Amino acid sequence: MMINRFQLNRAFLALALAALASVVPIAGSADALPSGEHLLGNVAIEPAYDDFNGSIVYLLTPNRLAPLGANNPINNVNPHAVAPLYLIVYPPGTAGTFNCMGVPGNCPDHAGAIAGVATTVRPDVYGTDASRVPGHDHLVGMPRTGDFNVAWRVYVELFTPGATVTHITTLAELQNAWSSGAIQQLDTGITFVCSVVSRSAYAAGRPA
Repeated sequence: MMINRFQLNRAFLALALAALASVVPIAGSADALPSGEHLLGNVAIEPAYDDFNGSIVYLLTPNRLAPLGANNPINNVNPHAVAPLYLIVYPPGTAGTFNCMGVPGNCPDHAGAIAGVATTVRPDVYGTDASRVPGHDHLVGMPRTGDFNVAWRVYVELFTPGATVTHITTLAELQNAWSSGAIQQLDTGITFVCSVVSRSAYAAGRPA
């Protein structure tokens, strides 16, 4: 059977793309990063970073669930049974795909509040217009880190004046930013319940 030049070129292109795919992880592309809350029944699911290695995980939170605390019937949380959840907030002009983009953006139940904290506490970095904050990321520990639980205490992480803004996806990177003074941490005092679910659960939901 005769194979013309067009068929040869097409076959060569297919082989080249296959070889490239074997060495370049598609998930590593910024465009491939998941972003935004997905709603599934009575729960919301959003992406986060495993703070051990920067891989993507997914957090499920029941809708209309009040934070744990003094005014909540399920209070008296043992401090040793609470893990930290870090929210890294990026200043205006920062490029990238974040777990939550924009205000109210694709995480409408909390992005505006987080951006408001940033512009109130650090107007010298974030300005005074919360709608210009491009987004934030979530960092959490998984079971192997020993810093994992169902109850999570929320810490907001803000860049300081003059700091080099980098995309922080691991606890080691965050700790370096604390040490260098590039990041200021705020303890919100908020503790809430969420769990880790699969990517397929996230994909099954609809964007918020």
